[in-house]
Amino acid sequence: MTLITNNLPETLMILGVLALIIEVAVLGMSTFILLFLGMSLFASGLMMNFNLLDDSLTTALWSNTLITAGFALFLWKPLKRMQNQVDNKGVQSDFAELDFVLADDVDENGLTIHLYSGISWKLKSKQPLPAGTHVKVVKKEVGTMWVEAI
Repeated sequence: MTLITNNLPETLMILGVLALIIEVAVLGMSTFILLFLGMSLFASGLMMNFNLLDDSLTTALWSNTLITAGFALFLWKPLKRMQNQVDNKGVQSDFAELDFVLADDVDENGLTIHLYSGISWKLKSKQPLPAGTHVKVVKKEVGTMWVEAI
């Protein structure tokens, strides 16, 4: 315990960096609690190192409490907004340019099955397509290929 109290600023900075590493590398920024705590621990240790704060456990406890609350208050909404951004781009894959000839009629119901790469895919089309039509895949969904005539 004396090792920690004699080197309190360095200990706080090391704990802060460890908390930040766990938050970013292990949890993938899914919870912001360790992010705020890690930044607070590092900031408190840095302030103690430059003699802006007293080098004591009581000061470390209270300063981390207040700094963590401050970070949470000011950074919660911007970080949450950043986390909720959704990318709506279509997925490009190896069968995006796939074309073939229909063995059966295809419509919006998805009753026709096409075997590709060992998987049975439902085929759907916005316009009814008769068997024998040369088609290309224009959209992919889970287990479904949307096709249109070439």
